[in-house]
Amino acid sequence: MVFIHDGPEALRVGIVAASGLDVTRASTEIEARIETVLSERAHDLGDDEDAFRRDVRDVFRNGRYKPTGRGKPASEYLLRAAKEGRFPRVNAAVDVCNYLSLKTLCPISVWDADRAGTYVFRFRLGLEGERYVFNEGGQEIELTDLIVGCACANTDDQGLPVVNAIKDSQSTKTTGDTRRVVAAIYAPAAESPVQKLSESCAEFAHLLSDPAIGGRAVHGILLPGQRASFGEG
Repeated sequence: MVFIHDGPEALRVGIVAASGLDVTRASTEIEARIETVLSERAHDLGDDEDAFRRDVRDVFRNGRYKPTGRGKPASEYLLRAAKEGRFPRVNAAVDVCNYLSLKTLCPISVWDADRAGTYVFRFRLGLEGERYVFNEGGQEIELTDLIVGCACANTDDQGLPVVNAIKDSQSTKTTGDTRRVVAAIYAPAAESPVQKLSESCAEFAHLLSDPAIGGRAVHGILLPGQRASFGEG
């Protein structure tokens, strides 16, 4: 797979690609890690963690887009859900995504690579008028100036948005039939003592490679202006 970073300089993207998954199967290791981080996040964030949360928000202040209210990163919704005792369980791939998002305080997208129908993905700012449906009810999210991940026909194509750090597209969400996934961790360009992107990618890949769910995963970090290949395709 080819990944292209045409997004803002403030963004690094951690990429994890996995194949051979059975996302319907349970993993005791994944569940144990979820329970551990839920216990930790039951308390208020420390000063350094809260500063990092704000740094993450600032990555998404581009053009007209403001990461506040309903437009804040999905990681903040998960933080609130954890404190309110309603942290979701969906399937193995999404559960790993949500666990690491809660742990790292970074929003993470995960999508079905086969449903995306391509091996080329580009990260850029949403164009004027771009939008997509994000749930079964047909609700849409406006994408102008929001960082989006796009499915591209080739490396020159700007592509069609399929994911972002707020709401991923309904068209490429994982299902019980999902066998290949890609995940994108949206992180600030500057490394932080609160979150090490390389370690987060490695943990994501490790959990998707759990024999209980049968996956094989690779990972890497995509820097501004970079084109890189990870995984199959």
